Amino acid sequence: MELTVTDAARLLGVSEKRIYRWIKEQAIPVYRINEQLRFHRAELLEWATARQMQISPELFAQADTGSAALPALCDALKKGGILYRIGGDDKPSVLRAVVEVLPLPEEVDREFLFGVLLAREALGSTGIGDGIAIPHVRNPIVLHVSEPTITLCFLQHPINFGAIDSQPVHTLFTLISPSVRIHHHLLSRLAFVLRDPEFRDALRRQAPAQELMETLSRAEAGLAGASDGGTAPRADAVATR
Repeated sequence: MELTVTDAARLLGVSEKRIYRWIKEQAIPVYRINEQLRFHRAELLEWATARQMQISPELFAQADTGSAALPALCDALKKGGILYRIGGDDKPSVLRAVVEVLPLPEEVDREFLFGVLLAREALGSTGIGDGIAIPHVRNPIVLHVSEPTITLCFLQHPINFGAIDSQPVHTLFTLISPSVRIHHHLLSRLAFVLRDPEFRDALRRQAPAQELMETLSRAEAGLAGASDGGTAPRADAVATR
């Protein structure tokens, strides 16, 4: 819980007065710790992008407090794979179908994973708008995986996912991470690249895997400019919750 009200106001480009109003309205995720208000960076990112707010690139920067190198999105997607025509008629059946095809170690309990994904959706849909959802567990360490993966699934039929824009979902990025640090890192990077119009267009077209990887690589390269203080792409209808 590293962000204060002042931090949140700066990163969201609004006044502290507005932050306090959102807190009073219970409209923004906030925690009271030792009588002080604190925000979680990843949750604030999810909340802000879900509302298509113009966000400071600083919010996408994850503090690298560990010594191990953090993975690139492209590497995580290569491990997780890109899958087409995933079946299902509603959110639970689609999530179950996705869980069945995820490249997971044998020791991972897929039924447990299905349960925690459903539990995460009960807290609020991970449907971020523009036909995209990002199913993920709230606490990644419960899965005991050694490597992070992102699996991109295109659904056979768009379904109602309770998305922020009320539009049916046709594309899912399922994020599986071995640690909270890597989870937040990948979630932040994914939120950033989903702001890229070329990448979103490739997703809409359900482009071939090679084209998707090449487009993702170009979009992810833009993170270097943002982390150096450059201007991030404009947000067009992208969110993570």
